[in-house]
Amino acid sequence: MWDRFRRSSSRVVDALRTETPVGREGRAHNLFEAAAAYVSACAEDDQDRIDEASGWVSPEALSFGVNELACRAVIALARERDESPRTVARALLGLPAA
Repeated sequence: MWDRFRRSSSRVVDALRTETPVGREGRAHNLFEAAAAYVSACAEDDQDRIDEASGWVSPEALSFGVNELACRAVIALARERDESPRTVARALLGLPAA
């Protein structure tokens, strides 16, 4: 049982680990920096920045970071609008009210 837990934990840690430093800053980027850069580049339709941010962390870590960013954004927008996160998420996606 402990062996399964250790292997599972190892996969999570590996997924969250950043890649080697890339770019002019000379340091590794964390998954939240990568997610913020990736999402903002997607919003601005900047393929070069999308490709750059995609290389900062593993695809699994980037996916986790984008998901976390989406959750935080919906919560912040819901508080600002004084609506439920579900209502805000559906509105952002153009879905009818549930």
